[in-house]
Amino acid sequence: MAIERIQLHTHGDDRGLLISLEQQRNVPFEIRRVYYLFGTRDGVHRGQHAHRQLNQLAVALHGSVTILLDRGDGTDQEEVVLDDPSQGLLLGRMVWRDLYRFSPDCVLMVLADQFYDPADYILDYDQFVSEVRGEHRQRHSHESNSPFSAALLGVQS
Repeated sequence: MAIERIQLHTHGDDRGLLISLEQQRNVPFEIRRVYYLFGTRDGVHRGQHAHRQLNQLAVALHGSVTILLDRGDGTDQEEVVLDDPSQGLLLGRMVWRDLYRFSPDCVLMVLADQFYDPADYILDYDQFVSEVRGEHRQRHSHESNSPFSAALLGVQS
């Protein structure tokens, strides 16, 4: 689930529009926490961290925000604009995020699959890159030491 934009199904009639979020249906995890950001001052950056285990779904309920995403593995960074309440952004574990360019009316809702745990946060970018590289080395070391490939065993990473 590293990074994925999803379209949320909108129900509507002449009374207006409605989107429902349901765990294990259109939210691919159990929802343990919901929070939202609003009233963010001009020029402010939020986020600037990664999570070791946490998965999230972010939805701009109103207004817009730009999110710079980085997997820490040397691939290009990706800039995503959230400006439509019918679109969500799934953020998996070990993705660095920097939120900025909040419109004055932005309300960003985030659903998370874990309760708040400060130990899950990586607040230093260099530490984040180091941990990503460590996971990458560990994964490749494990694969090369195993007599069976993960694909043959039916294991998906």
